[in-house]
Amino acid sequence: MGFSLAVVAVTASLNLIAFVLAIGAERRRSTGIVVPDEYDERTFCVYDSDASSVYGLSAFAALLVSQAVMSGTTKCLCFGDRIARGRAGLPVCAVSSFVVSWLCFLAAEVCLVAGSARNAYHTKYIGYYEKKDLTSCIALRKGVFAAAAAFVLILIISSLSFYWSYANTETAGWVKHQNEGVAMAEQGQDKGEFRSSHV
Repeated sequence: MGFSLAVVAVTASLNLIAFVLAIGAERRRSTGIVVPDEYDERTFCVYDSDASSVYGLSAFAALLVSQAVMSGTTKCLCFGDRIARGRAGLPVCAVSSFVVSWLCFLAAEVCLVAGSARNAYHTKYIGYYEKKDLTSCIALRKGVFAAAAAFVLILIISSLSFYWSYANTETAGWVKHQNEGVAMAEQGQDKGEFRSSHV
């Protein structure tokens, strides 16, 4: 397996889409205002659009597809001869990038799901069903979706670094195997010529 620009383009595009959606989710977090009940003296919160939850879940889906493409292409980093045959330094780079990419992926997905769920909870339930005497409205904390966007950026770098290392390791192993095959063939040919000259 060599280095494929198609894989890079697909995974990078999906990750960038997830990054943009996470930023959009952070900017569109639902906020609430305290309003009086028209039928009694109680107050309750009315929240605005839950577009942030839609953005967050869309980013979650894009990130999941991107990671699935990368994992399917590299087979989740098959350790063994293919890694060991690479040039010096590539195995360490591949393994470290693999670990970092998965950690960032999991952290980003957790932030996106938790932020989306919490934002939707504030928007749909507290504002419309739990009418209480309130002085302020609870909202999703700032930075949850921003943290997810930051993890996505690190994920882009680490996943592409992992794929580059893995592809180069695969190519180096194939070239070495081909050269060994050529050398063995030439050695066998030389032995054949030597025997024929002594007959």
